[in-house]
Amino acid sequence: MWLCDGGGARGRGRCLRDGQAPPVVNREGRTAELSADPIRKFLADIAGQAPSTRKRKRAAVASFCRWAVRHELLEHNPMDRIDTIDVPKTLPRPAATGDVKAVFDVICSRRPRKDVPLDVLRDRVLFETAYVCGARASEVCGLEVEDLDLTLDDEHVRIHGKGGTVRTVLLDDRGYVALLKLYLARSGYTSGAVFRASINGNGGPLSYDAAHNRWQKHCAAAGVGIGIHQLRHSHATELINSGVSIEVVRRRQGHASTETTQIYTLLADKVADTEIRAARSKRERGQRR
Repeated sequence: MWLCDGGGARGRGRCLRDGQAPPVVNREGRTAELSADPIRKFLADIAGQAPSTRKRKRAAVASFCRWAVRHELLEHNPMDRIDTIDVPKTLPRPAATGDVKAVFDVICSRRPRKDVPLDVLRDRVLFETAYVCGARASEVCGLEVEDLDLTLDDEHVRIHGKGGTVRTVLLDDRGYVALLKLYLARSGYTSGAVFRASINGNGGPLSYDAAHNRWQKHCAAAGVGIGIHQLRHSHATELINSGVSIEVVRRRQGHASTETTQIYTLLADKVADTEIRAARSKRERGQRR
């Protein structure tokens, strides 16, 4: 089958640029009517791969088949007879509070010395913004000074999320707010990107890739392994454990539905179970004495 023999999107794009339609062919190169059977065989051959990988490859085949039907290379879409691939939901992995603090402290103190380089101070504020707001790293990288409302005792930030959505998040951590104001004062930024690249020369926003690489560097220095997205998971989990309602957490995280947010309640249950087991173990040790 053409798609499964390495043609892929790149090969299809090359055919389109040459003004040719990519043929639906078998391994011998003869034009053939694509049916559900070879697709089932292909999916069976990759049955040992991760569900997410198999789902992605099935989607690639489905995309090709839709293209072939649209260009009248196929009369019917064989994917209509192929079952979908379910990917089990995995629980988010929040980082331990102590590990997060260790990375932040490696970057610089919340009360940094005057000789701390601006890009180091930027890193501390950027990553702490992701943590205290429960924001995605890409959302934080895209923040502009105009998104900040630093009215005394009523500080907020406007976060631009997925699908063009915008949410307003309360900045309720006084220490973080003080650090943010210090960073803005030292940088002199009054408009435009809050977190700017230090080497591109035009004051553009720091890219996600650059932020990710910086985070990994700081984690290595702290001797802990935390993914940058785990900062967001940690924030949501801490809110749930503190008794904040699902709807409030949903709005703060920018989730489209509470179904996504409900996952964090499972984590809260696991935390509760761990504490109960620890308490029981302590009680049993006391009874044996």
